[in-house]
Amino acid sequence: PEETVTSSFASFIHAVRPEHLSKIVRHRSKRMILDSIGVGLMGSTTHVFDLALQYCRELYSSVAVSSVYGKPGIKLSPTLAAFTNGVATHSMDFDDTWHPATHPSGAVLPALLAASQMIPPSTKPNGMDFLLAFNVGLEVQGRLMHFSTEAHNIPKRFHPPSVVGTMGSAAATAKLLSLSTAQCAHALGIAASLAGAPMANAATQAKPLHIGNATRLGFEAALLAARGMEANPLILDDIPGCSGFSAFYSVYQPKPLSTPSDHHEFLLEKQDIAFKRFPAHLGMHWVVDAALSVRNLFINYAGSFSPSLIRTIVLKIPVSKYINRPFPSSEHQARHSFQFNACTALLDGEVGLSSFTESSIHRQELRELLDKVVVEHPEDNIANFDKMYGEVALLLHSGDVLTGKCDTFYGHWRKPLSKESLLKKFCSNASHVLPEEKIQTIITMVDNLEDLSDSSQL
Repeated sequence: PEETVTSSFASFIHAVRPEHLSKIVRHRSKRMILDSIGVGLMGSTTHVFDLALQYCRELYSSVAVSSVYGKPGIKLSPTLAAFTNGVATHSMDFDDTWHPATHPSGAVLPALLAASQMIPPSTKPNGMDFLLAFNVGLEVQGRLMHFSTEAHNIPKRFHPPSVVGTMGSAAATAKLLSLSTAQCAHALGIAASLAGAPMANAATQAKPLHIGNATRLGFEAALLAARGMEANPLILDDIPGCSGFSAFYSVYQPKPLSTPSDHHEFLLEKQDIAFKRFPAHLGMHWVVDAALSVRNLFINYAGSFSPSLIRTIVLKIPVSKYINRPFPSSEHQARHSFQFNACTALLDGEVGLSSFTESSIHRQELRELLDKVVVEHPEDNIANFDKMYGEVALLLHSGDVLTGKCDTFYGHWRKPLSKESLLKKFCSNASHVLPEEKIQTIITMVDNLEDLSDSSQL
């Protein structure tokens, strides 16, 4: 039969082998795995995680074999463990981000961790199998996003990980479970029927559910395909008059994914990942670095940071409604507010975990700064994580103007975190729930993932 886009993806998932992972892909993906685990562990201390965990424990009873982040005495069924750990990963918007825009690790890693514990001891996947499945999940997400020019910009309709993340989880789990080519195709088709969440739930407690559902429902799609459930074998193709995966994008031009022979160049080789230095929407990192830059200029100018000298704060940012929030009233709104993050950086000289507590959000001095903010949208500032910039200008009562601008923040794929910075972030996050010896064990295990005989140990 003639090859289709969908069948080419299924063939790739089935045929790709560990030797296709280059050294740089293994290195970058292990950084992602370590960071995602740390973010998930930190996320297990949040209120939204507690809500998700309580929901799973009270409403479902099943064979509990899979671990939950930060809760050593609790195990859940594999798919619910994936869901709960996915919620933890995105609970503080602290997880990695790719381009085109999505959160790739959180949609894939929890499913693989849970599946590894589910698989019988006689057929446990090793660390290299795990690493390959993880990269299959990333590759499918990246390829699908490149099918649409709409996906390249900050989203307006669907939250990307709820769409491509569900497909990536299905692909990764299908690979780990060694499904046939036909089953891989059906897993993608089933996952497409389980995908999608609206952007309107950004900056609410519902947003972490997008990652939890993506990793869980993709996992379930693979399990259903393994049990014989079938779906449309052309789900990724562009069929006039009958939308498949194209339903999620207004512009959709799919291309086949070549079956790997001696070599396959993964997208992760061409495009590194952005790791966040503080728990907020990625766009905030541009305005924070710009604000910190102009804050230093202000201190050199005035001797200290004196808000009373400032008449107006001008933010030059791209047009993106859901992250343009003048007066956020909750931690989730604050994580999605250009104004809040810029003013917090100006006032405190940093943005961190404590910046999003209720007491920090409602400070009078912060509110006074927010009152001075004016937003501008320059035509050249595109709502695109590869092209946007952040600019913060302080118009002083004296008539002087001080300006800070950031084109590429530290942690962006063009300016990656150093090994030391990534380890510092992981250790800081993990230390909220794990003792030092276990933290070091995880670091060593991820660093030597290729040599791990049983991936469920992770």
